[in-house]
Amino acid sequence: MTQSPARDVSYLKVTSESEFPDWAPRDAVARFFHETMEPYNDELEDVRAALDYALVPERGQGGFLMLVREDETLLGALLMLRTGMKGYIPENVLLFVSVLPETRGRGIGGELIKRSIAECDGNVKLHVEHDNPAKRLYERLGFTSDYAEMRLKND
Repeated sequence: MTQSPARDVSYLKVTSESEFPDWAPRDAVARFFHETMEPYNDELEDVRAALDYALVPERGQGGFLMLVREDETLLGALLMLRTGMKGYIPENVLLFVSVLPETRGRGIGGELIKRSIAECDGNVKLHVEHDNPAKRLYERLGFTSDYAEMRLKND
């Protein structure tokens, strides 16, 4: 059973490069996503590019980063991207979400996702591997599996 999140955690929404706090500088957040999402992680350069897309207006459609901390420790992070679309392609993509492995089961990830969804205008989609244990959390939060994603690597 999932416990309720710790009471002394705080959340911070970051919408631009200048808003990164001292306790979570940009590169540390990129490394946090890369390291804590194993084995479902992306390359560090791809994580950095996603942060650019969300937080550097001339790079993408925008979005935000939601951070959660306890004291001066980064416990979790979520990156939400705006797609610039609506309808068939939802307005938002929950691209990355992760919490420190040793804090999993405290409800931090679920609360992080709920707070982030509340900050969005429009629908939200995410991609999750079929064998990722977090899939059950997403389903409990109301996400459904409507489509199978297929990709053609054209490089």
